[in-house]
Amino acid sequence: MTDTIAFNRLADLLRDMGEPTRYSGGALRTRGICHGGDSPDTVAARRGNNNNVVIYCHKCDGNADFLAAIGWTEADTYDEPLERRPDRPADDTWIPCRDRGHKRVAQYLYRDENGAVVHGVTRCDHKCFAQWRPDNTTKSGRRWSLNDKEGNRLVRLVPFRLPELLKAKVDDQVMFICEGEKDALALVDNGLTATCNAGGAGKWTAEHARHLEGMDVTVFADRDDAGRAHAEHVVETLTGVARSIYVVQALSGKDAADHFAAGHKVYEFVQVWAPVPHPGDPAVTA
Repeated sequence: MTDTIAFNRLADLLRDMGEPTRYSGGALRTRGICHGGDSPDTVAARRGNNNNVVIYCHKCDGNADFLAAIGWTEADTYDEPLERRPDRPADDTWIPCRDRGHKRVAQYLYRDENGAVVHGVTRCDHKCFAQWRPDNTTKSGRRWSLNDKEGNRLVRLVPFRLPELLKAKVDDQVMFICEGEKDALALVDNGLTATCNAGGAGKWTAEHARHLEGMDVTVFADRDDAGRAHAEHVVETLTGVARSIYVVQALSGKDAADHFAAGHKVYEFVQVWAPVPHPGDPAVTA
């Protein structure tokens, strides 16, 4: 099979940069310079099916950081500039429900420990939520599903704002857990650190919880039955994992966004439950 122009261009670039490469298993392999280059064969580049080269860094779980490290963009992975398709605008505002007249109002990126995008969530003006995963074999750069045809998940489960969560752990900050991205960002906008899971109530798992080991956590429960059930489940996964767990609600309204929209402050949250109080809490040490 003839190598693509982009494939050859990548091989020449790595050679000129002095990066060690080798061919194995039908792929050009090199070290992951995107994360320090400490491991050989971390990055694999293969011929794509669309006159392109498919690049994947196993340590970064994607290619965005590697492309940045070599000075490329996604467009450079194709032999020729990508054709602009009417249903995939260059500004990536296309969403699956656009054919019903819906417009995207927000996009939330879920990143791994190294900042690489694992998957994304879009929200439209009719409150449709659609999830996608990066896929550089498509002209849009994404696939609008996180599962394969058999229903098996193809991407990792990571909490929203994972890099910020890990920094908060190092800085010994309290981490808030909300039911959705909008509320998490409302807390962030008011000086707090916050996270959530994709998919809303009922989708938090022990895999999310493990990242909060040893942290002080405040669960922000929505003021409805689903919100309470979600908060109880989050507490269950964090028990024995987090150092302390408190549960609060908005002073008025349903959620964190409503709380701040009403003009309330961060010190006006209503504490509804303290299943695992902080060891330094006077109520515990008294």
